[in-house]
Amino acid sequence: MAETKEGEQYHIRLKRGDVGKYVLLTGDPGRVPKIASFFENARHVATNREYTTYTGEIDGIKVSSTSTGIGCPSAAICMEELARVGADTFIRIGTAGSLQKHVKVGDLVILTATVREDGTSRQYVPLSYPAVADFEVTLALKQAAEKLGYRYHIGIGHTKDAFYTEEAEGLPLEREIMEEWETWRKANVLCTSMESSALFTIGSIRGLKIGTVLACIGTTRKGKLAINTGTGAVIEKAAKVGVEAVRILKRGPGQLGR
Repeated sequence: MAETKEGEQYHIRLKRGDVGKYVLLTGDPGRVPKIASFFENARHVATNREYTTYTGEIDGIKVSSTSTGIGCPSAAICMEELARVGADTFIRIGTAGSLQKHVKVGDLVILTATVREDGTSRQYVPLSYPAVADFEVTLALKQAAEKLGYRYHIGIGHTKDAFYTEEAEGLPLEREIMEEWETWRKANVLCTSMESSALFTIGSIRGLKIGTVLACIGTTRKGKLAINTGTGAVIEKAAKVGVEAVRILKRGPGQLGR
C-alpha cells in the first residue's frame, strides 16, 4: 500500500480515524468547506494536492467530505485510499452539462448508471462491465430530493475524460464527436460529467456503496458548450440532497422506500 511513514495514505494524507464511513465527494477543493458547513462540529483534517478533507457529524454520525480533483484518475485514487482508511459509503456531489432539452440548467440529476467513456475504469475491467450506482444510495438521493422539494431527473449519465471535446468544431475528430453526442442524446443519456464511471466501477468491484447527484450548470448542444457561472445555488441544493441522503441511509435499509 502507498502509505507515508506516519501511516497516512500517500495522496489524501489521511489515516484510520480521520474520516467517517460516509464520505461526500466533490471535485473542487473549494466546495468542501461549503459542504462541511452542513455538518455539526466540522473541522479541517488534511489537504494535499487536489485532496482536501473535512470531517464532522450529521445527526451524531461521523461523516466527511473530500475533494477528488477533476476527472476519473484522481477520483479513483481518492476513493481507493478513503476505503483503506474506513470509508465504505460515498455520495458524489458534482456538476454536469445537460444533453437533453428537458434537463434544464439549475436542475439536479441523480445517476442510476453512466456511459464509460473514460480511460481509468477500462484499466480495472473490460467495457462490457456496467458502471452502475448503488441502489440504496440512489434511492436515498431520490427520496432526499423529493423531501427537499427540488426539481430532479433520474437516469443514465455520460462520463468523459476530455472537457473541451464538447466543442467539436475544428478538432480532427469533429465529425465523429458530433455523431457521438447525437447518439447519446438519442439514447436518452441525461447529462455529461467526468468522474462517475470510475467511481461506480470501483464501487462494484470493491464492494463499496456509491451514488451521484449532479447540479446541472450548462448544456452541450450541437457541438457547442455553454456554462452558466451563476449556479452556486444549484450546487448548494446538490450538497443538501447529499447530506439528507446520509440521514436517510443512517436509518437503515428497512426505512428506504418509506
